[in-house]
Parts: sequence; C-alpha cells; structure tokens
Amino acid sequence: MSGSSPEWLALREPADQQARSEVLTWQLSEHFAGRNEVSVIDLGCGAGSTLRGTAGWLPDRQSWLLVDYDPELLVAARQRLTGWADESRADGRRLILRKGTKALEVDFAQADLKEEMEALLAQAPDLVTASALFDLVSEPWLDTFTAALTAARIPLYTVLSYDGQQSWAPPHRLDAAVVAAFNDHQRTDKGFGPAAGAQAAESLGRRLTDAGFRVSTASSPWLLGAGDHELMSELAGGIATAAQETHAVSAEEAEEWLSERQRAAGASIGHTDLLAIP
Repeated sequence: MSGSSPEWLALREPADQQARSEVLTWQLSEHFAGRNEVSVIDLGCGAGSTLRGTAGWLPDRQSWLLVDYDPELLVAARQRLTGWADESRADGRRLILRKGTKALEVDFAQADLKEEMEALLAQAPDLVTASALFDLVSEPWLDTFTAALTAARIPLYTVLSYDGQQSWAPPHRLDAAVVAAFNDHQRTDKGFGPAAGAQAAESLGRRLTDAGFRVSTASSPWLLGAGDHELMSELAGGIATAAQETHAVSAEEAEEWLSERQRAAGASIGHTDLLAIP
C-alpha cells in the first residue's frame, strides 16, 4: 500500500466506487432534489475520486473546491478529471467540465486540514464531502470539525472510513494477529495526533447525532476477488508493513502472512459510509 500516492489512489478507485452505499447516495440525491445547483468542498480530495463518484447524484450545476495538502495529488486530480469529463477547458486554475447533463466548475486549494479546516468550512458550501479521511484524524480534530460543521449547518457525505474488519480467503493462522496489529497501527499519529482509526465513523456519527444532525450510516466493504490481484497484493504489503511496525508480530510472521496474502483468492475489507443532514 503506497500511502496516498496517485498510483495507489488510481489502483483502489474501482473498488472504492463499487463499494459505495447506494442507499446513502440516494438519500443524498433526495436531499438536493429540486435544486438546480450546489456548492461542494471535498476535504482530502486525493485524485478526485469523491467528485467522480458523487457528481452524478447531485444537481446539474455544481461548483467544487477540491482540497488537499499534497500538491502532487492536486495535479493528479486535475489530470484525471480532465480525462473523465466529456468536455473540459481550463479557466485559470479552475476547470470547467461537462459530464452527461452535469456542468461542473472545479477549483483546487492546497491546505493543511489540521490548521485550516475551520476557515474552509466558514465558506459555507452546500455540502462537505470526504473519502477515506476520518479514520486518519484525531478525536480532538473530530470535536473541532463537528463544531464547525454544526455552526455552519452544512450536510456531510463521507465514504470509505475503514472499520477494522478484514476477511481473507483462504484463512491463515496469522490473520487475526496481523489484522489486530494493523488496527493498532491505524490509531497512531497520521498528522493530526493519535488517529481515530477503525472507530472513526462511529465516533463521528455519535458527535453529529448529539449536535442535532440526522445521521445515516451504511457498510461499504471492498469485496475483492480474482480480478483484483494487484490491489490485494499492494494492500497486503501495506498491512504487513504496518503490522510489523507495531512489534506485535515479528518480521518473520509478517513475511509469512504477506507471502500467503499476495496469492489470496479474495478479501473483504470493511468500510463505513456516513451521511449527516442538519
């Protein structure tokens, strides 16, 4: 697993898009039904996967601000969105896109979400989105985020928060130990302080419910099989490395597990999608 490199994000995007909960996307669509336009801020945009998976469910006129700390990912997002659209042109740093019936204006911002998240939400978009973000942030950051979202009364749609559940086929004697060690590693500092890890979606949902939001969650697991060998191999490599770094499994055990998992027949990797409406 290559962190958040453009290559890793491109490899995982088909699984991400297939995993998304259609129940929640329908609820999101219904919330904006009857509107002609919508403004969206996408936090931790990566290479733009959230926009590509969400635009079809939103009103025909859309303005997006894609935010990431990594300028390389913002470049990748611009390139991939240009290739994805039916029509595209640049307007300064902004992209003007058409995809089917959807007309999109897309802007890009490099920002540190640890320091600048509140200023971004103060722009009061109609919707905040994120993908595979909240399991990386800390519990105090979630407090600050919830307060900012509540103050502005902004809906949130976030997908693919890792939930700690993994199932690999065929089973291996080290599965439980490696997954437990990986889950422990997920709670280490990812740049925001000790991360919420596998409890992120539940923790965020509880905060938003307490703040008066109507919160819906749905399981969105990756269901990987014979056609996903490269993704499973990269994923297993990242899991093994992280597990070994905790010292809960030895280097030899991590290597044994990885050797088997690079030949896995299939895997289910658990995630949670969340929609919160004020």
